[in-house]
Amino acid sequence: MAKAIMIQGTGSHVGKSTLVTALCRIFTQDGFRVAPFKAQNMALNSFITMDGCEIGRAQVVQAHAARIEPQVEMNPVLLKATSDLGAQVILSGKVVGNMKARAYQKFKPRAWKVIHHAYAKLEKMYDLVVIEGAGSPAEVNLKRGDLSNMRVARMANAPVILVGDIDRGGVFASIVGTLELLTPSERDCVAGFVINKFRGDLDLLTDGLKFLERKTHKPVLGVIPYLTDLSLEEEDGVALDCLGTKRPDLSRPDKIKIAVICLPHISNFTDFDPLKKEPGVDLFYVRKKGEMACADVVILPGSKNTIQDLIHIQRVGLDQEILKVYRQGGQVIGICGGIQMLGRAVFDPHGVESHYKKAKGLGLLAVETVLETKKITARVQASMSDGWGVREPDDPPQIIEGYEIHMGRTRKLGPPAACLPDRLGRAGTAQSAFTILKRNGRRVRQADGAISPDGRVWGTYLHGLFENDLFRRWFLDRIRIGKDGSDSWRKENTIVYHQEREWAFDRLAQVVRKHLDLKNIYELL
Repeated sequence: MAKAIMIQGTGSHVGKSTLVTALCRIFTQDGFRVAPFKAQNMALNSFITMDGCEIGRAQVVQAHAARIEPQVEMNPVLLKATSDLGAQVILSGKVVGNMKARAYQKFKPRAWKVIHHAYAKLEKMYDLVVIEGAGSPAEVNLKRGDLSNMRVARMANAPVILVGDIDRGGVFASIVGTLELLTPSERDCVAGFVINKFRGDLDLLTDGLKFLERKTHKPVLGVIPYLTDLSLEEEDGVALDCLGTKRPDLSRPDKIKIAVICLPHISNFTDFDPLKKEPGVDLFYVRKKGEMACADVVILPGSKNTIQDLIHIQRVGLDQEILKVYRQGGQVIGICGGIQMLGRAVFDPHGVESHYKKAKGLGLLAVETVLETKKITARVQASMSDGWGVREPDDPPQIIEGYEIHMGRTRKLGPPAACLPDRLGRAGTAQSAFTILKRNGRRVRQADGAISPDGRVWGTYLHGLFENDLFRRWFLDRIRIGKDGSDSWRKENTIVYHQEREWAFDRLAQVVRKHLDLKNIYELL
């Protein structure tokens, strides 16, 4: 049976996921079979396992750090917020419905059984399980129905390391205050502390560390420095608040400028991490008018509430700016919820995402979407369709890998003679953008997405599209040539995405090894 250790935090976004990722790579480097585990995750960034189950993206990153394939038992309960009051509940990788808080409280006993079963399976398969908590264990209003923190620590017999974020300020108060709000038995579970995101001279922190150990009678197990440009995918939540802060570098006209619309219910924004890492790309997020004038490409990302986000875009005037980018020669792309918004209309007859039954789309593609009650979750292989037209400067890749996570069914409008002109004044025609060849390992041949006649407006349901190095390079080369006619920016200047991620894991592990008391942690295990 596996040994376990648990990382909890004084709050959200203090670095729990990152520390779990580091430990997964460190223990793997030390020769152990390691798995991550998070009983209940609330996140809009998700992923599909090989057997078609949906889990939180953070556990996928942690599994990759442990050099194993992600599996649904690593995150048995996933909540995807659809509003301030409700969420889609995903149990063992499959949707069971939308619930508000009171309904979910009644559902928790069923969820706990699934959590217990999932952990029991993992501890039989691995030597070590690194468990991540959620939020803070000291949320007194939520402790009775706890599915994420101390109840899980007891189930796994796991010592708890409590992480505090010193970059926010008040780290000593947050650690001591968290312990004060725990019961005596819960405090006994806490084996020590880690101070995260430290900047400056460590000698100036010594008195504070000594105070903390005297006050709590528990050791400080490490002080982890603030890591810049770590290049690991974000889980969700508070990270979204930082997306709108980066502005494009107008002094570098040679760079391809990609604007991603920061939707109120944005999901799977990790789709664009490979583009963000490219040295020839300046990727930035847009919240309001006046921020995308320089864009060569606009991307509408996934959304957990497509109609509400579509209405938001139109209300703040971003729809007109998207149209302006196209008219100036740019591309407009929609991924998942984004392709739904690019069409003529979105219908939600069953109230799958909100109380809105219908919304007029941006009208840039001759398609329409109906949100249905059955969710498609699949790993897929696909190829590009003939709708892309002339394949310059190089032939695109033959096989593209990705995954689908959507409730919507999008259909092309036709025949062309029956279609009204779109908002660009063209005949309302669209061809499929991709052809799905395999879904969850089964051979199929199904159309995906849509592309306009000129190839400059397109959309797809394929997440992870830009992780495909050959497609990403072809896509960027195509923009570069369309931008200035140059062919100087070529493949040798681009990244190999999965190699970049491996380097990031090793760099993270190296830093954490240096600053964490691993001898003490192994003794705890």
